Amino acid sequence: MSITDLATRIGLSKSPTQARLRRLEATGVIMGYRALLDPISLGLDHVAFVEVRLTDTREAALRAFNAAVQNIPEIEQAHMIAGNFDYLLKVRTRDMAQYRAFLGDVVSTLPHVAATSTFVAMEAVKEVMLPGIE
Repeated sequence: MSITDLATRIGLSKSPTQARLRRLEATGVIMGYRALLDPISLGLDHVAFVEVRLTDTREAALRAFNAAVQNIPEIEQAHMIAGNFDYLLKVRTRDMAQYRAFLGDVVSTLPHVAATSTFVAMEAVKEVMLPGIE
């Protein structure tokens, strides 16, 4: 969206809109800009949520696990959980066969993984991307 279109949409002139936009970028409220890809059209329509239990939950073990998941593209989200398990992962793959291989070859070999439990999503009823201003 152009600055002019944005200014019109929020009811300000172009200069204050640019200033606000720069301030939001500088303070980290706007973290960046990117293209959003439709995973379904890319053939990545298998979504699984994986509960992960660790053998060790001391700080060094948590840091090692956190670092290990960062560059694995199939893991879309990784959340540390306060509950009966330690992490909840959102994993996206082509199909069940690819997921099964991924679980055995990748997830189970992450640092300090003791056990996993998988829940396969049948349908995404709501997924929110924080769009800001469209």
